[in-house]
Amino acid sequence: MATNRWWRGGVIYQIYPRSFMDTNGDGVGDLPGIVDRLDYVASLGVDAIWISPFFKSPMADFGYDIADYRDVDPLFGTLADFDRLLAKAHGLGIKVMIDQVLSHCSVEHEWFRESRESRDNPRADWFAWADPKPDGTPPNNWMSLFGGVAWKWEPRREQYYLHNFLSSQPQLNFHYPAVREAMLDNLKFWLDRGVDGMRLDSINFCFHDAQLRDNPAKPAHLRVGRGFSADNPYAYQYHHYNNTQPENLALMEQLRELFDRYPGATTLGEISSEDSLATMGEYVNDRRLHMGYSFELLTEDFSAAYIRGTAEALEARMADGWPCWAISNHDVQRAVTRWGGAEASGTFAKQLVALVCSLRGSVCLYQGEELGLGEADVPYEALQDPYGKTFWPNFKGRDGCRTPMPWDDSAQAGFTTGSHPWLPIAEAHRALAVQGQERDAHSTLNATRGFLRWRKTQPALQWGDIRFLDTAEPVLAFIRSFEGQRLLVAFNLSAAAVEWEIPGDLQVRAIDSHGLIAGQVEDGLLKLPAQGVFYATIA
Repeated sequence: MATNRWWRGGVIYQIYPRSFMDTNGDGVGDLPGIVDRLDYVASLGVDAIWISPFFKSPMADFGYDIADYRDVDPLFGTLADFDRLLAKAHGLGIKVMIDQVLSHCSVEHEWFRESRESRDNPRADWFAWADPKPDGTPPNNWMSLFGGVAWKWEPRREQYYLHNFLSSQPQLNFHYPAVREAMLDNLKFWLDRGVDGMRLDSINFCFHDAQLRDNPAKPAHLRVGRGFSADNPYAYQYHHYNNTQPENLALMEQLRELFDRYPGATTLGEISSEDSLATMGEYVNDRRLHMGYSFELLTEDFSAAYIRGTAEALEARMADGWPCWAISNHDVQRAVTRWGGAEASGTFAKQLVALVCSLRGSVCLYQGEELGLGEADVPYEALQDPYGKTFWPNFKGRDGCRTPMPWDDSAQAGFTTGSHPWLPIAEAHRALAVQGQERDAHSTLNATRGFLRWRKTQPALQWGDIRFLDTAEPVLAFIRSFEGQRLLVAFNLSAAAVEWEIPGDLQVRAIDSHGLIAGQVEDGLLKLPAQGVFYATIA
């Protein structure tokens, strides 16, 4: 593929900087820690890294509440550290993507500090302000995803401001042209610095309904969502008006115009709406975002029918776009536990990496996924996530997937020289540390490396079309095709051996399993062991 389309079929390794590597002993990971471990990242065979926010922030939402879009928070280092990171990554052949949060900022951002002072200051219209109803209540019924009403009173203006997330994350007013210009200029700052792409957080939340219409109620039996639970009042509504507005499409086109000025730079939009697949179909194409991902494979649903249905529905709606798949990230329970339970095996962890890397599209692998890390159990007294604190004990928040990366089996897992990491290190994670897996030729880590190296030699897996085959549970099977190469790919998603009759019109030759538990063909019958995989060329 053309150099400036490196992201097509690429594997992007997500780094959550607080939890990757701490070099100064304060218990929090930092940019120099990422620099120190870039050789390890390069050894995985990934194409790029995505670094979660490291900008100046009061850290109410751990960096997703930005107080200065153009500087590094001292907790993580300096701009010089970032430049050093960028240079070393590029020297290793790794692209660098950074997180950008366009829809909202922190209450400590200078823009909001000025805006909240009065109704007639230069930035008075930069945020989503609204008058109260005659009885003093909020202007409408919108709810915050993090719990409670999405409006907070500001006595200096005698108005409410909108916050779709924490009350310390005020919603920017993208209806105001100066806001759009300022945010695009912030993106340009980092593009000029040399970053290769941006993951755009909650990108469909930039615009809100200018008429402030009430969201309609959702029936109790439909109160499910992507990334929130039925006990969250956010689930009680159809979110037709507080996000995913028509005006957002023009913003996507403005973003693309900007990025097109930087050959090879890419955009990856995080999209969560009432119909995320349909929204991705609108947002991702040659005129808007390069890639998009949603929470569809970040849920508890794990079956061949669900995975096939999700991928086929997206294929139908994104004819001109390019998807990016993720099964774990910093916002959801780790996939090994979510889909395999507390006792999930290393075999299952290997299979999940192969599965997500075999679908049509690009891939985001979350740090520790290559080790087979499961969800950590963080006790309430150690909890940091405000989301978890609000909904405890029904929902324990996101800390369990954010605990420090285990580099060795020492007390602090080689993550910090300090005695108090910002989140406790799970005992089970020490047993899966990098150092130990490096020495085991059959480890999840080495299987991941072998698989990703092999994947780079398979054009059909990187760029090919996908066609699913009719199978009964628990078998998922499809064909990937690209310029004459055809691969049959099959997975047994269960913990028991199964058999599947390969369609008679397919003449196949098995390919080395590359450290995965592989199936065998006998007289057209594919015998898949528990959590087995099968790759074969089709004549």
